[in-house]
Amino acid sequence: MELAVAPHPLLALRAFVTEFPAPLGKLPRDAYRDLLAPGARAPVQPSEEVRTAIRELLRHGGYKPTGRGKPASEYLVRAAAEGKLAPINAAVDVGNLVSLHSGLPISVIDVERLRAPVRVDLAPAGARYVFNASGQEIALEGLLCLFDAEGPCANAVKDSTRSKTSDETTTTLTLVWGALPVGDQVEEAVGWAWELLARVGATIDSVDLKPAGGPTR
Repeated sequence: MELAVAPHPLLALRAFVTEFPAPLGKLPRDAYRDLLAPGARAPVQPSEEVRTAIRELLRHGGYKPTGRGKPASEYLVRAAAEGKLAPINAAVDVGNLVSLHSGLPISVIDVERLRAPVRVDLAPAGARYVFNASGQEIALEGLLCLFDAEGPCANAVKDSTRSKTSDETTTTLTLVWGALPVGDQVEEAVGWAWELLARVGATIDSVDLKPAGGPTR
């Protein structure tokens, strides 16, 4: 899989595809429950440096990452503190717990719901999508997003309903929305995610990141 990435002075994106040995709905739902609990220990830790770097990353294109538009990783901190971070499925749980403990926003997408080509770029004026079952929308202008042939479908704040996983999902695309000032944290988070996914017998492959209009790097 190739992913085109538009030039950005702060983005340190990492992406990988995960294939699960069975549909997510048939895998154990409690494989990571211990790490989702308040006070769980992990090999990566969030920090004010990470929080600031991620907000600056999202702010660069003109988006305001505050209030309801704050990075998804910040929502997870509150949910975990309130004991509301419940298991969903192996793919989403790994994304959530690595995001929670690292402070880095992470998107987990059902590959079968994407329509090639795929790219990462800033959303244009007027761009929006539905992000939950009740039909609520997020305004995307200036926000870094994953796009496929049908338009934007994921970002570091809220992923779209049309690209989210289900019980039938067998292959996912994970995007770790990192920033260059905290590049070491990005690499550590990805490594830990791979270790956790191996617990359920998943196989993982890195995604080739191709500068938009240039050769693969």
